Amino acid sequence: MTSRVLIVDDHPLFRRGLQQLLAMSEHLQFVGEVDDGEGALEAVETLNPDLILMDLNMAKLDGLKSLQALQASGQTVRVVMLTVSDAEQDVIEALRAGAVGYLLKDMESEALLKHIEQVAQGEICVSPRLTSLLARALSGRADPDGLLLESLTRREKDILMALARGMSNKMIARHLGISEGTVKVHVKHLLKKLDVRSRVEAAVWAVNKGLT
Repeated sequence: MTSRVLIVDDHPLFRRGLQQLLAMSEHLQFVGEVDDGEGALEAVETLNPDLILMDLNMAKLDGLKSLQALQASGQTVRVVMLTVSDAEQDVIEALRAGAVGYLLKDMESEALLKHIEQVAQGEICVSPRLTSLLARALSGRADPDGLLLESLTRREKDILMALARGMSNKMIARHLGISEGTVKVHVKHLLKKLDVRSRVEAAVWAVNKGLT
């Protein structure tokens, strides 16, 4: 299955290079490019992309505000932040706002393409060197006595393990033989129990607990 990809970045040369990179994959189809967040909101309506690769720092409307606007409008398009910023606050805010990935522009081309393909297939991806940053950010919820982990039901643990593997709701539903709606309910309860605001945070918490 081919995923339709929209590029949102204010650097023309980077957009061109990224377009050429996408052309190397049989699973990704480049459908358009815009240079700011306002253009992204319009392009989503006209181009109907499955995946957006969005820069964080842009004029007019930055990546974070664009992501928040897309979430508020009920759009289901998956958004990956593709940026130079490895600041902890930027990473956490983007993931909590609903980004399904946070990748750095200085990654090797082959690795970047592999991560983009993984996101297109429903997984969650974060640049490897940012995982320790996320772990530190969540260290206050380490649950040293294991009480929080023990409070989870068997089904919640199964779904948490699936999140740790980067699986989407659809993939989890197929894996566990339950409906996607049921998965959504379990994920919502998990985030509340773990006191986190995104699937990625829950996934990192699970990895820290050895649930892989």
